[in-house]
Amino acid sequence: MLYFTNSLARGGTEEHILTLLRGLDRRRFRPCLVCTPQVAEKLHGDLPADVQLEALYLRKPNHWNAAFRLARMLRRQHIGILHSHLFYSSLFASPIGKMCGVPVVLETPHIRELWRQGLKSRYFVDRLAGRFVDAYIAVSEANARYLTEVKGLPRRKIRVIHNGCDLDRFDPNRPAPADLKKKLGFEEADPVLVVIGRLEPQKGHQVLLEALPAIRQHFARARLVCVGEGALRGDLESRVRSLGLEDAVRFVGFQSNVSGWLALGDLTVLPSFYEGLPLVAIESLAAGRPVVASAVDGTPEVIVDGQTGLTVPPGDPRSLAQAICRILGDAELRRRLGAAGRAWVLQHFRQQQQIERTQQFYLETWHKRTGLAMRTAEESAQEQSRSREVAI
Repeated sequence: MLYFTNSLARGGTEEHILTLLRGLDRRRFRPCLVCTPQVAEKLHGDLPADVQLEALYLRKPNHWNAAFRLARMLRRQHIGILHSHLFYSSLFASPIGKMCGVPVVLETPHIRELWRQGLKSRYFVDRLAGRFVDAYIAVSEANARYLTEVKGLPRRKIRVIHNGCDLDRFDPNRPAPADLKKKLGFEEADPVLVVIGRLEPQKGHQVLLEALPAIRQHFARARLVCVGEGALRGDLESRVRSLGLEDAVRFVGFQSNVSGWLALGDLTVLPSFYEGLPLVAIESLAAGRPVVASAVDGTPEVIVDGQTGLTVPPGDPRSLAQAICRILGDAELRRRLGAAGRAWVLQHFRQQQQIERTQQFYLETWHKRTGLAMRTAEESAQEQSRSREVAI
């Protein structure tokens, strides 16, 4: 089977794909990954050794050479399942998959595309491209509602499978790496807010920066660490200077050791304007860190307001500052939300649940499309052996 993404940066979608690539049952699936050169460079060291990786830049209709390369790979590798991630990836890959005779073509849209305007907001192209997609995986109940109620896709094609994480990587009792605060120029007693995400408009960093002066009126030593890279880094750094927050804000770029950065923080902030089902919220709760998040899309399915964290309206610096101050000022609330949050994600968002449910969906869809059962190598060998015995 082949996973396809034409994203330009490593983010939650790519972590989702990595989870599946690592966990798929190799007796049934031989996974391949096609992604842009930018993402291939970021993912290469984290891929399982048996995953075939192809770097391919296919993002515009006139990228004919890339389209032909993908088609050749689909045919030569005898791809049985093509699984694209995000609509813009599926828009290119799914029609090519159908034209190449791939039996099962799937899409995981991941997010609500709030950025769309004009004709794009009518989703005509989505419904047209959906003719080449056999089924969709929605990462949250909210994501499924968006696909049916807004995009107008058939409900019968959609299965909800929540994102999951390797929660064993996170330990609430694990301290942050030694001297990390000192290296950032912070004092040991400084309260630290952590925001992990691409520096893109979707993630709402600007809203958090606007809220930070109000937070510092109550917690003068409050600090903010932004983990991630993106197109807005220069603009955000300029805004930090204009707000006079140079002493309080650090941009540390992409970091692979997410657990260490979560351990650094007193709480995690997720001020997004839209999401699918945010992996960073799951990871933060697994690390025992409460979350203040925008109440958008699938986020409230992880951050249950008042139980596993606090949620606020998107784009509202005042409400965001109030919620953050509430948690910073109440150690017992931080402890309670962190403990309840960890218990919640351990019950509902383990990566093995995601892998098993996704594999089962692959098998069901394969059978529905082909009428055949997907056998393991051992089962095929046993069937061949029985056939020879009957022949003898």
